[in-house]
Amino acid sequence: MTLMSDTCNIEFFYSAHSAFAYIGYRRLQEICLAHNAVLRHRPIDLDLVVYASGAQQYEERSSTHKNYYFGREIERWAEFREVEILSHTPTHHWKPLGLANGMLIAASQSNVDVNTLAFAIMQSHWRDNADISDCATLAKVARNVDIDPDALLEAALSAGVQDIHSKNAKDAIECGVLGSPTFILDGDMFYGQDRLDFLERALVQPFAANKFVT
Repeated sequence: MTLMSDTCNIEFFYSAHSAFAYIGYRRLQEICLAHNAVLRHRPIDLDLVVYASGAQQYEERSSTHKNYYFGREIERWAEFREVEILSHTPTHHWKPLGLANGMLIAASQSNVDVNTLAFAIMQSHWRDNADISDCATLAKVARNVDIDPDALLEAALSAGVQDIHSKNAKDAIECGVLGSPTFILDGDMFYGQDRLDFLERALVQPFAANKFVT
């Protein structure tokens, strides 16, 4: 599956609890603003997508890998991007994400500032140690950025919104998404917030065609 765009639309695959989506988010917003690009928010069931990619699940990875990639790399990138972040994995990190992802999908389907809401949810998780699986917590997060949460939370776990959640994961798998965040611009995929410079370059001058397609 190739996702194409007649304008500067960026398909943004991520999960509401993603550390690297949070760390790179303000830089992503700067890029979008500078280049008149529009994010299409595509929250995903990250475990499902990672499993389909063939990567090891988090609990299967070595302590060496976890400590470096999910520890030191997060610390360094947060400092580099000047993002406030906890000194540990959030307490509620492994709780279900259907509600938070669903709330973001509901926001993207309505006249709500999903860009602001997405950052607020991720920031509450990684800076404030909030439980983003909790309805009351998400309501408070939304109200703190002047977004009415009631209709969004009511829709978040509805069949229609969760069907979109499932489709986002299916599309991500078909596109070869490896994790969160992943950006797709005119069919070209950029995985990781550390590829934001590549994404910005592609908005100005697309990269040459992939020579290594198998």
